[in-house]
Amino acid sequence: MKETFVKALHSWRNEAEPKSGIKLVIIGGVAGGASAAARARRLDETAEIVLLQSGPDVSFASCGMPYYIGGEITDRNQMAVQTPESLRKRFNIDVHVNTRVTKIDTDNKIVTATDETHPGSQTTIYYDQLILAVGSEPLKPPIPGISRKGLFALRNLQDMDAIVGWLNDMPNKCTTCSEYGTKMHAVVAGAGFVGLEMVEQLMRRGLEVTVVEMLPQVLGPLDIEMAAIIEDDLKAKGVNVVTGDGIQEFLPINGNEHGDDPSTVVKLRSGKLLPPAQIVILGMGVKPDTKVVAEAGIECTPRGHIVVNDYLQTNKESVWAAGDAIEVLNPIVGNGDKWAVPLAGPANRQGRMIADNIFRDGQNMRRFKGTYAASVVRVFELIGACVGMNEKMLSAKGLPFASIHVHPGSHAGYFPGAKSINFKLLFHPNTGQIWGAQAVGEEGVEKRIDVISTAMQGNLTVEDLGDLELCYAPPVGSAKDPVNIAGMAATNVLQGLVEQVDWKDLKRAASQPGVVILDVRNPGEIEKNGPLIEEGCNAKIINIPLDNLRARVREIPADTERIIVSCASGQRAYYACRILMQSQSAKVENLSGAFKTFSRVSERV
Repeated sequence: MKETFVKALHSWRNEAEPKSGIKLVIIGGVAGGASAAARARRLDETAEIVLLQSGPDVSFASCGMPYYIGGEITDRNQMAVQTPESLRKRFNIDVHVNTRVTKIDTDNKIVTATDETHPGSQTTIYYDQLILAVGSEPLKPPIPGISRKGLFALRNLQDMDAIVGWLNDMPNKCTTCSEYGTKMHAVVAGAGFVGLEMVEQLMRRGLEVTVVEMLPQVLGPLDIEMAAIIEDDLKAKGVNVVTGDGIQEFLPINGNEHGDDPSTVVKLRSGKLLPPAQIVILGMGVKPDTKVVAEAGIECTPRGHIVVNDYLQTNKESVWAAGDAIEVLNPIVGNGDKWAVPLAGPANRQGRMIADNIFRDGQNMRRFKGTYAASVVRVFELIGACVGMNEKMLSAKGLPFASIHVHPGSHAGYFPGAKSINFKLLFHPNTGQIWGAQAVGEEGVEKRIDVISTAMQGNLTVEDLGDLELCYAPPVGSAKDPVNIAGMAATNVLQGLVEQVDWKDLKRAASQPGVVILDVRNPGEIEKNGPLIEEGCNAKIINIPLDNLRARVREIPADTERIIVSCASGQRAYYACRILMQSQSAKVENLSGAFKTFSRVSERV
């Protein structure tokens, strides 16, 4: 068997043109690895490039897999961006699929690999330069029953095909579906990006879906008030959303492990049993696939991520690393702070950069400046996007921050079809440095987060955002773009033109004496949408529409110590604050995000 595998290696090699350059071996052939291989060939026609990939596919569209499962992508062939054959033909790359690396000897520059289709086979491959693009693997906690049939993680096209096949076949096996309705039921474990993409696509296939998240919210990268927008929409679409509860056990239907129905009962830590699920998707996160890497003495963090320097070199000579498996600089914090950001975009750029650095032979090598974690997800009609750091991250690092919430339209309000963008900007309260941003809405969301990401990479401040010149035409934008508006609102805070009270602090503030909560919405708005906060608190609640405020300002008691102002989205409240700050002795504050933010998350406080 070993002899067969070695012959296969040499036969592929002999078909290629003779090489007089270096021998580059790349472990991993998806985002970072494939990008490195293609770039290396463009830089040097004489290099011998060997690409080793476990499984049968290279350079596949891993981010598109949920959409093929749901049927939005209908052509299976489109999932392969490149094939082993196309990489060999176009780039003259020696591609070996179904090849798992079992050992790396960095002293002698040898990689040992096995052919996955022939257990027990083994071959050794020498290298001059080695790139590790080993990626990540799904987390599978030691939960009883996690190895049952019908439970799937989603890492590669084989997982994707297995899920599609199971879904197609399951109606013939489900004996309990009629007891719980005519639809099949799916449980998605984990409400991150991939988990929610799978929720949407399973619903698209007609399944009833429950999503279970151990955190108190969906989409951990967003702050809770932003994630709540998506959570509320999920519930409105009929998704059963369970947060703040984990999975304790996966059980067979009716306790019969050997029954004909392979459905699974999910038992939660709270003791609750979910209705039988005909499929369970495990989306509990990922971990770096670096066991073999660490065994080779290549430095890894306690969580298993490969440690690299600014040039993406490891601690071993001639060994480089890219993609999900590495820890990178966090340029937002600086001072050498690092984080792990498993995203396709950075992985592709890292692979390209490593190829550049290898073939520059130590001259004018490129530095990887770090990752800003720009991310986006579509969940039904909503788009959620973020970049940089959220409140949880900033608090964990003890970094000072302020935030603003604005709710501008995606384009000019007078042009039909404008959609509200719920936008949050986090920044340093003294310097105006942008820490991060989050946005949720139906239209124009990712464009604005892309602008913020670019601004962060250019070291712009919130004051600069207000001055940015961005495209405008009524169907696609506004004369004051949402990014401009966010920057202006943050600058007002930075310059002391308005003080804010965070939505999380409103109930506590309302319990104190000497506080007036001033709602400057029109009475009809309050009647339609409800009051900001219910009567019965110690604070005095007053409604004075903004346009009447100057004439009725004496209705605010003279002994008031603190005035908290709110409206529907925040703009009118800011105008009211400016009026009151120049006419009242009491402390005046604007409720950040106003009614639109507070009403959505008030019960979560």
